[in-house]
Amino acid sequence: MEKFRAYISINPNIRFGKPCIKNTRISVGDVLGWLAAGMTNEEIIEDFPELSVEAIRAALAFAAN
Repeated sequence: MEKFRAYISINPNIRFGKPCIKNTRISVGDVLGWLAAGMTNEEIIEDFPELSVEAIRAALAFAAN
């Protein structure tokens, strides 16, 4: 399942080339850190409304791949 690629971009000029959620400067690592700290999807989206549940799932899928 590489559907996550629709949500993830890697640009050497953004966040030093870290994989990020497309059209944001939010890295996959940021999302994973928030989830590891116990934040729910809803709390993350409340703090970062440019994200969606699909984008959060894409970050998890990218990391798992």
